[in-house]
Amino acid sequence: MAYVITDDCIQCGACESECPEGAIAEVSGLYVIDASKCQDCGSCADVCPTGAAQSA
Repeated sequence: MAYVITDDCIQCGACESECPEGAIAEVSGLYVIDASKCQDCGSCADVCPTGAAQSA
């Protein structure tokens, strides 16, 4: 299952640069994860200061 970014996100951008697949992008001021690119590695969750990046 792909990771998702919940409403707890503070738009800090820490997760975007950590994703080895480039699955995270800022869209209209919010960070989103492209499920078709996500490899479920958890790198985003490891760096998220609010725990907003979670396994779906």
